[in-house]
Amino acid sequence: MPSIDTPDVAVGDPVDHRAVVDEVTSWLTRPADEVDAKLAPEQARVVAAVDRLNGDAESGDEDAYYLQQLLLSRIYQTVMQIPESPTAEGSRVLHEVTRSLEVATIASENRWIEPGFLDSAPTEPREYLSWLKGIVRSHRAFKHPYYTEFINQSAGHDDLRTYVIQESLVDGRFDDFLAMMQVGTSGQAKMEIANNFWDEMGNGDPAEVHTHLFNKIYEVFDVRLDEVEHLLTGSDLLSGNLAVMLCRYRNLYPEAVGYLGMTEWLVPDRFLNVIRAWERLGLPEVGITYHRLHVTIDSQHAAGWFHNVVLPAATSEYMRRGIARGALWRVNSSARHLDERLSYARVTAKA
Repeated sequence: MPSIDTPDVAVGDPVDHRAVVDEVTSWLTRPADEVDAKLAPEQARVVAAVDRLNGDAESGDEDAYYLQQLLLSRIYQTVMQIPESPTAEGSRVLHEVTRSLEVATIASENRWIEPGFLDSAPTEPREYLSWLKGIVRSHRAFKHPYYTEFINQSAGHDDLRTYVIQESLVDGRFDDFLAMMQVGTSGQAKMEIANNFWDEMGNGDPAEVHTHLFNKIYEVFDVRLDEVEHLLTGSDLLSGNLAVMLCRYRNLYPEAVGYLGMTEWLVPDRFLNVIRAWERLGLPEVGITYHRLHVTIDSQHAAGWFHNVVLPAATSEYMRRGIARGALWRVNSSARHLDERLSYARVTAKA
């Protein structure tokens, strides 16, 4: 088996961020024990390099931000799919790199929340829910012009193809997010998540499983899996990374409740615009089944989520703060993401 490369870069030397990303990526298909045995002496160097990548991303370096989210996305593949050979999942060295990326991502999202804002949340559960929904309803992500104007009125075939690829990191694996986040729950919350998951599973019909239906869209646009990563931006990757992170860790369960709850609440209105674009372009009906289903189902899921997951949890201050933080992470990151998409679409249209 080839040895693991460890370029000779001292902690204080300038860092080639792409080289660091490629180096850590090369670990992922190695057994965890092998990674730890061979890389323990290199741990301080690599973690320092990743920390500097995070620092440059936070300072506004767009390339560093993209590489930061790309590396985290690649690492998350080790926990989001069944491998055909050993992987580095469980490696102590990889865990430290992962935590550095996750902590930096969380800190970045928190900086988009106005200091003290979470302290203004009502304490009574129903008042809290109304407050939370009001914040999201008045947010610019709620009816963003990327959907209401561009997708609805002028998006073409290639625009929708790009849109589907960009959405795949959340829509294409929502069932797995639900399966991950329900661990440790009980009562109303567990039943609501289970019902939601069963709908994603097509209520037991393999032909109706939502990830299967989503893949039909890939067939319409002839999307190859090996091209997907190259078409994703840092903001695309962030959307998927936040969902994986929040559903993976039990201490981030409140944030997952807010993040996924608002994701489902936003879906019906957004997907109506996608359906209009699909019909306007006369694309094959088989490819829009996923979106048609979710216009109705996610309206029901959002209502059930608010009633059975959010309200019971909102008796706890810890849960209220986390749910609100997750909801704000969702709409803030979504607004930035859609701003980027709309700007690119307008530039492309002019060209």
